[in-house]
Formats: sequence, C-alpha cells, structure tokens
Amino acid sequence: MGQKSKSRIELLQGTLDVLVLRTLLAGPAHGHAVAKHIQRTSEDLLQVETGSLYPALHRLEAKGWVASEWELSEKGKRAKYYRLTARGRKQLVIEHSKWEVFARAMGLILNPAGEEVL
Repeated sequence: MGQKSKSRIELLQGTLDVLVLRTLLAGPAHGHAVAKHIQRTSEDLLQVETGSLYPALHRLEAKGWVASEWELSEKGKRAKYYRLTARGRKQLVIEHSKWEVFARAMGLILNPAGEEVL
C-alpha cells in the first residue's frame, strides 16, 4: 500500500455535497468527471465511490442545487451532465463559510496556543 492510500481520509457526513457543489462551480460535468476532479484536486487523498456519488448528485438535484440533462460525452456516449443552479451557488457560499469556521475551530483545538504539538 502506498503512502497516499494509507493516508486517505474518510469523508464526513455532508462533506460530499459541498465537494460536488464546488466541483460544479467550474462548469457542467458528468458524474465520473466529478469524482475524478475531487480525487485529482485532493492529490488522491479523497476518493469518491460511485455508491456515494450518485445518491449525493440525486439529493442535490432534489434540493434544487443541481440540475441535470443528458448529453453526449467527449467519447460520444450518452451521459448525464450536472450543473450548479443559482440556488446551488448560494448554498455553496453558505457551506463554504461553515467549513471555514469548522476548519478554524479544529485548528484551535488540535494546535492550542502555547501547547506542544503531538
């Protein structure tokens, strides 16, 4: 097992939604491209399985944050392309803000001022 696969991170509940919304900010993409983008951008630390990705895409679509339509992929096959809606953009701003606060809180707890780091 390589070092990167050993340090892969389990996704917290709800994390996948914000990752998908952020990925679609760049433009429409089919599910496989969304998963690959997340994996590549995270330097292989995050890997989204099909069994998690498509339920997340459907959940986001049901909330009106993502819309989809069938198109031909680069390889000429029919694929469902997902795009961020205006509501999805607003939700991404909200979720991004929540993550900034969460990351700051985790940093404060894991690296308290004046204490030795493990």
